[in-house]
Amino acid sequence: MEGEDLSKTIEKAHAEFKKQNFQPAEELYTTFISSCLHMGKCQASKLAHAFNNRGQIKYFRVDFYEAMEDYTKAMQADGQFEVPYYNRGLIRYRLGFFEDAKSDFQQALQLDPDFQDAKISLQQTLLDQQHKINRGY
Repeated sequence: MEGEDLSKTIEKAHAEFKKQNFQPAEELYTTFISSCLHMGKCQASKLAHAFNNRGQIKYFRVDFYEAMEDYTKAMQADGQFEVPYYNRGLIRYRLGFFEDAKSDFQQALQLDPDFQDAKISLQQTLLDQQHKINRGY
């Protein structure tokens, strides 16, 4: 797949994602990701966004572990992109992995100190972690 085709693929994927047409969006993101990894010359930010958004689709399906894999790959593609840290933190929080969630929210805030949702999620994680300790498990 050539550069122009890749750009069209990611644009179509984003458009389908915005319309909440998640199956075609996921297929387009997967095509884009596979082509990027095969060719080895995609913008890190575009690859990170593709992984992150595909992770969101998996999150919506409650495929938490697959979603976390995509968020982690988004971070590996672009370590300055704060959103996948936040997204993975949400899943870890929901699964009760408070220490891991705390770490992800802190990293998101290190990258973007004004990330309000990450601030709120970190505060809630710390509260719930303390409640868990107080209950003795």
